[in-house]
Amino acid sequence: MNEMKVAFKSPEEILEFVNTVSKYEFDMDMKRGRAVVDAKSILGIMNLGLNNVMELKMYSDDCDELQKKIAKYAA
Repeated sequence: MNEMKVAFKSPEEILEFVNTVSKYEFDMDMKRGRAVVDAKSILGIMNLGLNNVMELKMYSDDCDELQKKIAKYAA
């Protein structure tokens, strides 16, 4: 499992993020406080809010390529 902190400034960034992570087979969760949502869910991530630091958990050991693609959202 790998983790990284991410933040989004606009709904467009969330849409772009979800389109990117949805291409990967492994499961991912997004956590903010006690709330945990599927990282492939646009509505779930929007519910966590914009301009907030969230924790992305990727349930795979082989996610270096994905981390490079989503590095621009790193918080």
